[in-house]
Amino acid sequence: MAINGSGANVKQARQRTLLDLVTRTPTGSQEELVELLREAGYEVTQATVSRDAAELGLVKVPRGDRHVYATPETAATGNLYDTRLRRLLEDIPVRIGRSGMSLVLLATPGSAGAIAQAIDQSSLQDQVGTLAGDNTLLVLFENDAALERWLVRFQTYQPAGAASLPAVLPYTLTEAPR
Repeated sequence: MAINGSGANVKQARQRTLLDLVTRTPTGSQEELVELLREAGYEVTQATVSRDAAELGLVKVPRGDRHVYATPETAATGNLYDTRLRRLLEDIPVRIGRSGMSLVLLATPGSAGAIAQAIDQSSLQDQVGTLAGDNTLLVLFENDAALERWLVRFQTYQPAGAASLPAVLPYTLTEAPR
């Protein structure tokens, strides 16, 4: 059933739905938002979505390898955590190695947990997850493309001098003997 009308109640319900969609679904274009709202039962045009997005203060922010719509609150949160990650990496030198679909980050003793949490809360989204020990952090990936995208973005968080750190690359783990 399509939800039509231009009344204030319909507009408020549509905008609440739009906020919910933006919060739950990474959406990079107004055309995608139109389609999602139509699937939710709203007969909307791109112009309606554009007006709603402006009224709600939606902004586009980097998430993973693209830009998506976000509410001002979630956009600010992402930036806050990205700033935290940058600050940690300014203070803690990190070396990076690769093993299959995982990156191994080596840092100073006691710092891996803080770095893992900052990564998990940042706008870096290509990883499947992180696992931290005392000074070693594993960042897990589903495929090579996601790992490479993440690595390129992660390196933008590191200070300029970090490139001169001795790398752990390349190494691979071998299969354990049977």
